[in-house]
Amino acid sequence: RNYKSVIFFLWLVTNCFIFLGQYMAMEITQVLLNAQSVDGHVRKHAEESLKQFQEQNLPGFLLSLSGELASEEKPVDSRKLAGLILKNALDAKEQHRKFELVQRWLSLDSNVKNQIKTCLLQTLSSPVPDAHSTASQVIAKVAGIELPQKQWPELIGSLLSNIHQVPAHVKQATLETLGYMCEEVSPDVVDQDQVNKILTAVVQGMNASEANNDVRLAATRALYNALGFAQANFTNDMERDYIMRVVCEATLSPEVKIRQAAFECLVSISSTYYEKLAPYIQDIFNITAKAVKEDEEPVALQAIEFWSSICDEEIDILEEYGGDFTGDSDIPCFYFIRQALPALVSMLLETLLKQEEDQDQDEGAWNIAMAGGTCLGLIARTVGDDIVPLVMPFIEENITKPDWRQREAATYAFGSILEGPSPDKLTPTVNVALNFMLSALTKDPNNHVKDTTAWTLGRIFEFLHGSTVETPIITHTNCQQIITVLLQSMKDVPNVAEKACGALYFLAQGYEDVGSSSPLTPFFQEIVQSLLTVTHRDDAGESRLRTAAYETLNEVVRCSTDETASMVLQLVPVIMMELHQTLEAQKLSSDEREKQNELQGLLCGCLQVIIQKLGSSEPTKYVFMQYADQIMSLFLRVFACRSATVHEEAMLAIGALAYATGPDFAKYMQEFYKYLEMGLQNFEEYQVCAVTVGVVGDICRALEDKILPYCDGIMTQLLKDLSSYQLHRSVKPPIFSCFGDISLAIGENFEKYLMYAMPMLQSAAELSAHTSGADDEMTEYTNLLRNGILEAYSGIFQGFKNSPKTQLLMPYASHILQFLDSIYMEKDMDDVVMKTAIGVLGDLADTLGSNASSLIQQSLSSKDFLNECLSSDDHLIKESAEWAKLAISRAISV
Repeated sequence: RNYKSVIFFLWLVTNCFIFLGQYMAMEITQVLLNAQSVDGHVRKHAEESLKQFQEQNLPGFLLSLSGELASEEKPVDSRKLAGLILKNALDAKEQHRKFELVQRWLSLDSNVKNQIKTCLLQTLSSPVPDAHSTASQVIAKVAGIELPQKQWPELIGSLLSNIHQVPAHVKQATLETLGYMCEEVSPDVVDQDQVNKILTAVVQGMNASEANNDVRLAATRALYNALGFAQANFTNDMERDYIMRVVCEATLSPEVKIRQAAFECLVSISSTYYEKLAPYIQDIFNITAKAVKEDEEPVALQAIEFWSSICDEEIDILEEYGGDFTGDSDIPCFYFIRQALPALVSMLLETLLKQEEDQDQDEGAWNIAMAGGTCLGLIARTVGDDIVPLVMPFIEENITKPDWRQREAATYAFGSILEGPSPDKLTPTVNVALNFMLSALTKDPNNHVKDTTAWTLGRIFEFLHGSTVETPIITHTNCQQIITVLLQSMKDVPNVAEKACGALYFLAQGYEDVGSSSPLTPFFQEIVQSLLTVTHRDDAGESRLRTAAYETLNEVVRCSTDETASMVLQLVPVIMMELHQTLEAQKLSSDEREKQNELQGLLCGCLQVIIQKLGSSEPTKYVFMQYADQIMSLFLRVFACRSATVHEEAMLAIGALAYATGPDFAKYMQEFYKYLEMGLQNFEEYQVCAVTVGVVGDICRALEDKILPYCDGIMTQLLKDLSSYQLHRSVKPPIFSCFGDISLAIGENFEKYLMYAMPMLQSAAELSAHTSGADDEMTEYTNLLRNGILEAYSGIFQGFKNSPKTQLLMPYASHILQFLDSIYMEKDMDDVVMKTAIGVLGDLADTLGSNASSLIQQSLSSKDFLNECLSSDDHLIKESAEWAKLAISRAISV
């Protein structure tokens, strides 16, 4: 009887679920509308119903949504939300979540997927813009999942056949879909024949002969996304000419959005196909100049962006190859900027006079004047000294004009060209301009002019002041005047005060390497007091003023000399008291809490710099230690707050404290350990996790083998982190480095972790061998990953050195040498990896000695790689290589 009851119960539950699914499918329209209700209670109930439907019957849920989106009888609002939920069921920002959603879609029954895809394609014909536009995005998401799996092969053909439909809205929706699809899918997934057909359809849709503006706009935006697919087409002169002609014609469309989209295409072409631009550059100059002068702001901004993008390309090429184009150069520099220089500079100087009245108040503001100044700065970096004579007449003509716009434009032009030209070329002009600018900063009646003047002074101190500049522009004579003016300007309106703080920041930074005596020393107390006063201003929350004041205070402390150490020490109780006060505040609103968290983060950052400064010399460290217990107590209280930013800053400060206190830090470990563990588990705010991993390294160096009681917990968590899909990949290289730090601290006690750590290192090393040759971002990450792995190996070898247990490392020696050989063979490592890699070869030889001599002798890295490093221009690589050579010769000769 019990058996029959169970069967009946299961039948009942199953039928309930089927009924619920059918009911929800019928009711989905109302639920979707309720989910957008202004009534919070109705909305919450609807959201819970949708969640329940999704969890209990995913195929039915997705089918209902696609049916809702496709149905012309349904309300626009429910269709639009159905499409949005469908899209979110296929993609997510977080990598681990995206991976889960992709796997979930792929595992669905193929009949269900086909029905959904049929509904989506059907929706493209909907006359309702919200419906067909949403369907375009969902189709692209499905394509992004399926095309790489060789699924949905008929999609592109279906879309291309739609292009010939008579209704313009179908054509528009299809072009939108092709554009989104090109954004989602990698070019190598689509074969060249289909690429050609997509580009033909898109470029035809852009043609001036296309009467419907919506179609033409959709086609132009689609081309923007499809440009990465056009590599082969851009190598064919006729096809490239045709594409370029259509894009240039679209920049002259009567419709502003089409003109803007066409210029966006040109910007993308400038970076993707720089080397193909020479035949078109004169025409492009003419159309960009016309747009900058006459067109509406969104179009003019993109026209300026084209030249900024060309500057970026030429700066990169010149930096990489130093103007010396040999067979190694991927792309030669065509010097487009230099060729267009006089006309280009003249065009941009005109834009500087198009300021807006409130441009400094709005933090995210971006207008033609700002874009023009930014482009001018990039041109200065591209052509160097040649820009100075072209800009100086404009500055001289406008700097004293009664109209504030002319004075501000002249100052902005001057500030913009300070990075790029040689100090020799600029110093004479700066010496003349300095007094004038100091006067303008206090006396000009216009805030915009004062704001830009303070910014320009900051640029002067950043690029033309410091130990590397031969002719100093700041002397004992004018130093006092500069400081007086800057401190006075820090009392001005927030945006001017913030720029004055910035100027003081670079002024202090320029004295970083002066040794025992700095020209700022006599003013140190006054500077610190003024900055603290700024942090207490009622309006310090505006224009980033409070943050700028603390950043400047940190830099003034960091670059201070021994002479002012006693004054830095006096700062400790002041900042501690401020931090204490933030912890005492009760019952805050969410807005107040956010401000409090920001302030706590700034104060922890300030304490970190002070700890590093005072901890770096024995006399001050000794005096500072009287505050260590109180500071640590404050940091532990900060962790009780729930803010990621504050946790990050507090962690960094604790790392500095551990470094300063050394073995004495052990007394804080018991209480601190739970927060350390929390940081290592913080997958969501991965920056906190990364910083915590770094702090584990600091603590290992401070405590050495006193860290041992905590190692099981730390290693368990680090291994969990490495195995997790959820953790951001950027945290993984520092975790590997941390293995090395732990091994160095605990020596042969690392034995029990070898069986877990070594296979992890091995598989990461193999993974890094497969990622080489990808894009620049991936190459950079691969170098970071390899460096982390190598630092782990180095720490492990050094930790086991002179221990009776060195033979435990022998089974791994062969793989490590193969890893070094593979890195050497690929030739894409940066200098940091090169130095660490050759160091690991030395560590291996030094630790394993004669046991590994035969393996070392067979290895490429011990011969060719070593020789390459020995002849390196980088003295650190050479030094590591010389040590490795010595260690190898000792190992082999035994």
